[in-house]
Amino acid sequence: MTFSMKRVAAIFNKDLKDLSRNMYVSTSILIPLVLAAIYGRMADELSIDTYYLVINLAFTMTATFIQCAIIAEEKEKNTLRGLMLSPATVVEVFIGKSLVAFSLTALTIIVSCLFMEYNPENIVLVAVGMIVSTLFYLALGTLFGLLARTVVEASVIIMPVVFLLGFGSLIESFIDKYPFLRVAEYLPNLQIIDLASKVQAGSGLADVWPHLGIMIIWFLLTSLITIVVFKKKEIDV
Repeated sequence: MTFSMKRVAAIFNKDLKDLSRNMYVSTSILIPLVLAAIYGRMADELSIDTYYLVINLAFTMTATFIQCAIIAEEKEKNTLRGLMLSPATVVEVFIGKSLVAFSLTALTIIVSCLFMEYNPENIVLVAVGMIVSTLFYLALGTLFGLLARTVVEASVIIMPVVFLLGFGSLIESFIDKYPFLRVAEYLPNLQIIDLASKVQAGSGLADVWPHLGIMIIWFLLTSLITIVVFKKKEIDV
């Protein structure tokens, strides 16, 4: 069966309509936007850590939470199986269902950056890093969505992700005091901060590639786990 953009677009439009009716989920994008507006008024120029506190929160609250809720809602309504048995392929289903969260994440981050007046020295490198990060958070949201049974349950199990990856940059202040936390430096939310810091200092692709590589590994590992969980459940989700 060939890939069909029409089927992907149909799934995207359906999820967009469903999301617009779920105010609890859709308003989650307001949290990083409000925070960005507040920080934008606090100083003429913010630190990289402050910029990415908001951006990482956008990743978790928009990409991961909305994606998780979309998948969990299909399970709650017992419609995910029907989608899988439809003419749409598994790839088309998950691409279609990821486009809503991806689009909202991109919009949230762009508006947040405008509010905070964040201007990267190399917008291309930073954009690539953000795209890779978004793919990771979408994969993570899909994984948790498959594990959750309802939207309410999804909102509960996603909280550790929000605190660890959304506010995880605060861990850096404890690393020197607690060396065992040094492993946290490899978390994707800290890798994007390191990448952005180097870019702001004038570094190029050769200097930031290790950070991109680690984020890509996180995405691939999370995607692999998601595929395993999906197959293990045999679509009975």
